[in-house]
Amino acid sequence: MPYSHPQPLDRAEAFRQVRHLLPGAAALAALAGYVNSVVLGFFHTPVSHMTGAVSHLAIDIAIGRAADAVASVSIVLGFVSGAILSGIFVGAFKLIPNRTYGLVMMFEGLLLAAATGLLMARHRLGLPAVAMACGLQNAMTSSYCGLMIRTTHVTGTMTDIGVMIGHWIRHRHIDRTKLGFITTVVAAFGCGGWAGAFADARFGPQCLSLASLGCLVAGAVFWRITRDGFNGIPEATEPRPPRTTIFPEA
Repeated sequence: MPYSHPQPLDRAEAFRQVRHLLPGAAALAALAGYVNSVVLGFFHTPVSHMTGAVSHLAIDIAIGRAADAVASVSIVLGFVSGAILSGIFVGAFKLIPNRTYGLVMMFEGLLLAAATGLLMARHRLGLPAVAMACGLQNAMTSSYCGLMIRTTHVTGTMTDIGVMIGHWIRHRHIDRTKLGFITTVVAAFGCGGWAGAFADARFGPQCLSLASLGCLVAGAVFWRITRDGFNGIPEATEPRPPRTTIFPEA
């Protein structure tokens, strides 16, 4: 898990306690799939996950495509920068619904708006801007309610689905609620990718403006409805726990 502090919500019950969790995760996964497909129409390297980006970087270096290698590096650095910003804004302490998540979503929308203009001008600086938006989103959902929900890629999610099916084949108990949840997220990512490819073929990079608008509106709505807590869950007020080190002293 990416966070070390105990979470305010019980993870086993989070899917049931927070009713907006499934539609929200599905919408964000569809958004990421949409964005990734649009950018793949502009450049050959994915921006919503780093496995393909690092692989393309290695290929670009191996065959001497310096300009493409620089673009791939910018994508990787953009994604990491987005995750860093999410860690700064959201942090690892108040991992319950609060206004910060709405602000992060609005910032993601601004990044996508900037990327739209840059890509429409055929400028590759739009690539790290989109990657930063994806890194920001993925890190944000990785902390939401203390859960590790991946919305910008499906590799780990598909692994979880396979493991759960394997357990079911062996007649072991599985959490069907979780299985349905992650299956829906994968399907949403795929549907978003299809919609992005279709939109890019007809309108080009300017169709990213739709994703930008969606993030801005959703972030503003979320910021508004969480002003006084969400679904009766108040913001955490307990003292911050003491700092810990990754490597204990000998």
